[in-house]
Amino acid sequence: MDELQYVIRPVRADEWEKVKELRIAGLKDPAAPVAFLETVQEAEGHPDEFWQGRAQGASHGRAARQFVAEAAADGRWDGSVTVLVEERGTVDFFDHPVEQTQGHVVGVFVRPEQRGTGLTEALFTAALEWAWGLEEPALERVRLFVHEDNARAAAFYRKYGFEPTGHVVPMPGHPEARELEYVLRRPAS
Repeated sequence: MDELQYVIRPVRADEWEKVKELRIAGLKDPAAPVAFLETVQEAEGHPDEFWQGRAQGASHGRAARQFVAEAAADGRWDGSVTVLVEERGTVDFFDHPVEQTQGHVVGVFVRPEQRGTGLTEALFTAALEWAWGLEEPALERVRLFVHEDNARAAAFYRKYGFEPTGHVVPMPGHPEARELEYVLRRPAS
């Protein structure tokens, strides 16, 4: 990836329309059924207030941060990664207790024409730098889940340093399908 082609940055609260457009583009991707827990129809059915809240919540604070790859030439968003902070003592979206405060990577999407260019790595680098920079309490690990049939994503996550934990959960709404947990531990300082 040519570093001058993209700016990797957090979303701003007023960018909800671009957040919506990129999410719907991701859900229209042929890999979406094994990559996301939401359908195009569900996303398109959300009112503007939903998208405004999503952009607001992912733009600042500790709970979540969404990073985008913005093309320098025209401002088009070509990729996104979001980190949610799961606080110890809460329940995750698989309805399992969270045993330690940790990051959770979700919403990974890069437009097909940009895959394999280094853009995904750049997004992950920015997202994880943010996660590792959090304090009180600092995150000791970041996790993500990948569908058992999403070999391309699993290969990227392993290449980036995530390791499978052996923890498997049924995919919500599709109990016959499984999601595999991968974890990246905080680098030694």
